[in-house]
Amino acid sequence: MKTDLLKRIALEQRKCGGRACIRGMRMRVTDLLQLLSSGASYEEILEDYPDLEREDILAAIEYAAQLTDHAVLRAA
Repeated sequence: MKTDLLKRIALEQRKCGGRACIRGMRMRVTDLLQLLSSGASYEEILEDYPDLEREDILAAIEYAAQLTDHAVLRAA
C-alpha cells in the first residue's frame, strides 16, 4: 500500500521548482504538511482543495516519513 501511496508524489523539474508535488498538481508536499501541522483536519483540507483526495494527504505523510528515515551511526 505504501508504494501505491508514493505513486501519488511527483517530482517534475518544471513544476514547483522541482519540489515534490501531489500527483503532478501544483500542491507541494510541504504545503500539505504545513496545513496539517497548523491543525487543519483532513476534512478541512479536502473541502478547501477539492482536487485533493484523502490518499494524497496520506501520501504526503508517507513521503515525509520516507525522507526522514535514516540510520544513526554512533562512534564506538
